[in-house]
Amino acid sequence: MTGDSVGKVLAVVSQKGGVGKTTTAVNLAAAFARRGLKTLLVDVDPQGSVRYGVGLRRGHPTYGFADFLNGERGLREVILPTVLPWLRVMLVGTVTEQADHAFYQQLVAETTLLADLLNTARERCHVVVVDTPPGLGPVARRVLEQSQHVIVPLQSEPLALQTTPQILRGIQDVVATNEELTLDGILLTMYEATNPAHQRVADYVRQHLPANLVFDVMVPRTPAAADAFAAGQPVVLRDPADPAAQAYVNLATLLAERLR
Repeated sequence: MTGDSVGKVLAVVSQKGGVGKTTTAVNLAAAFARRGLKTLLVDVDPQGSVRYGVGLRRGHPTYGFADFLNGERGLREVILPTVLPWLRVMLVGTVTEQADHAFYQQLVAETTLLADLLNTARERCHVVVVDTPPGLGPVARRVLEQSQHVIVPLQSEPLALQTTPQILRGIQDVVATNEELTLDGILLTMYEATNPAHQRVADYVRQHLPANLVFDVMVPRTPAAADAFAAGQPVVLRDPADPAAQAYVNLATLLAERLR
């Protein structure tokens, strides 16, 4: 892919963990691939949760981005196939086994390797989905500096509201240096329509943020979504009729138009 047809980088960021960030990255990537978009899912979060839910084949290698970063593996070695023909994945790699991630963060922050990797991926893919570490530390900021799009999963819990201004300010800071970056929206996740607290969070977010910053699509909390991740598969593949799967497919349809 060259010229105007070069692919786009979509970062998935959140201020804290446990909000459905990785589940969102995995299911959007799978939904894009099912639409026929050449998709690469890159995990740069040292927690390395992508490997548990993306539908990798049994016995797959566990090395990935960190091992490419430190020169131990070549790019071809760290891009793995999945059950979907149009979806490839790059795990975060052996950094998950290390107690201290400082050297990994330093390599990301102080070299151009991440930027080079994402630029190469853009030439070969329609979309590159990046699952970032929670917060806006050096790794997440580096990803945003190279991204064209960003979405923010927000758990439908009152405590989650406290972190929203921080993440929005952080993204705004990056936009000042990366004019290509667009905040596509906040995605409410783990939503339970019967829970009054969840409804209050949804109402508050919609009342206090510009309408174009909050997706109409909300991802419900469903047993099928949890079961799918436990089974190592995206819910959009394992149970396409599930409401959470349909929410991710609808969001992918919307984003695919913007990513053109």
